[in-house]
Amino acid sequence: MITLHHLNASRSLRILWLLEEIGEPYTLIRYQRDPATRLAPASLKNIHPLGKSPVIELDGHVLVESGAIVEYLIRRFAPRLEPAFSSPDYLQYLQWIHFAESSAMVPVLLKLFTQFEVNAGTQLKFLDGYTRTEFDKVLGFLDSVLANRTFIVGDTLSGADFMLAFVALTVVEQMKSGAQYPHLQAYLQRLAALDSWKRALKLESELDK
Repeated sequence: MITLHHLNASRSLRILWLLEEIGEPYTLIRYQRDPATRLAPASLKNIHPLGKSPVIELDGHVLVESGAIVEYLIRRFAPRLEPAFSSPDYLQYLQWIHFAESSAMVPVLLKLFTQFEVNAGTQLKFLDGYTRTEFDKVLGFLDSVLANRTFIVGDTLSGADFMLAFVALTVVEQMKSGAQYPHLQAYLQRLAALDSWKRALKLESELDK
């Protein structure tokens, strides 16, 4: 049995959605962010020293890092969500599954954090301009790629979409930048129409009640 230690409003949404898509039985253990600090509760450190989510337990092992979890669960339980290694799509799949947490998430997080600092009255010099440049470059590239695709790797849902969805959700919903990146916004709308995504968001929303 898979156990997911799930923190609301975190990358763990990727794994919650994936588990709903896979259909494999799992146990969901919920954690709520501290309303003041917005940080994860200390109790998550009882599962893994980093105290971060997602974390899964499976066959007596503890696994962290959303990208590693996505790749492992798909390889073991849902190989249909990964192109065959011999397929021309595999290289694209590998690129995008890692792009989501590296090239994309870095400028997204920098923009969120610099905005927090600006709102608090901090005078930023180098970081503000660098962040805007990187954000526009990376998100503009992603938006252009999605202009003629249903999913990020051709027309088939894959593990890369489970990784990229959190980026799209953050940019479109939290940062309100959908109008600036219309293809990314349309991509998120296509994902949101999937039954497994709807179930995952319903479970996620129950954490904030």
